Amino acid sequence: MRRRRPNYFAGFGSLVWLLVVGLPLYVMLIATFQSRPDYAANGPLAFPGHFTLDNYIKDLNSGFAQYFLNTVVVTVCVVGIVVLLVPPLAYTIVRSRGRVTTTVFRLFLLGLAIPSQAVIVPMFFVISEAGLYDNLIGVILPTAAFAMPVCALILTGVMRDITPDLYEAMTMDGASPRRIFFRLVLPLSRSGISTIVVFSALQAWNGFLFPLVLTQSAETKVITLGLYDFQTEHGVDTPGLLAAVVLSMLPVLIVYLFARRALVQGLMGVGGK
Repeated sequence: MRRRRPNYFAGFGSLVWLLVVGLPLYVMLIATFQSRPDYAANGPLAFPGHFTLDNYIKDLNSGFAQYFLNTVVVTVCVVGIVVLLVPPLAYTIVRSRGRVTTTVFRLFLLGLAIPSQAVIVPMFFVISEAGLYDNLIGVILPTAAFAMPVCALILTGVMRDITPDLYEAMTMDGASPRRIFFRLVLPLSRSGISTIVVFSALQAWNGFLFPLVLTQSAETKVITLGLYDFQTEHGVDTPGLLAAVVLSMLPVLIVYLFARRALVQGLMGVGGK
């Protein structure tokens, strides 16, 4: 057997890429364990001589915990709406051969071509007239609406991978469409459902435009808006700001670590195979 020659060029490229990705993470994490005077005196690359958790404690005691809770509420509600509405919608699109369903699906996918920035002004008037301005519900509904077209597209692709023989077998056994949906389609679409859960959760957790325009008071602030609290007219509390960024990253990172395989499979369209 021939010995494989080491690829030094690929190794060097990987090392450079590791430095490009790892250096910002190092700067961010190290800054969170330094006091503001130490950070200003030593610079962003210096290793801290004295570790402290005061930045995290100060963030949680200064209202950031409320922002975190509001973001959790928005994310959970958006994911709940998407998971409740998108699977039946995708199942109807896959199983129905009617022209009306196909037309409605195509119109539904127009949401992919309409950016939220283009409709934020009419959205503001609609939310205000509905009495939902400065309310978390006014953020939840448009966020879920803009996440649904992509989620529907992903889940219909996953459900189309389920072979027609399985549908026919359950139909021959006398199963109703409802039973087919719950006993066959949902179990075989778990990877696709995991994908839309992660996608919609990321959309809600990282949302900025809708909370910025549709909320005002501190009681309805989310994390992305709460980061502005660390910037004052006298400067920026960089260690405190980066500690807040780390706290906001942890839930998304945990969700991704547990659902990354299903996320990749769902996006590749092989979840039902």
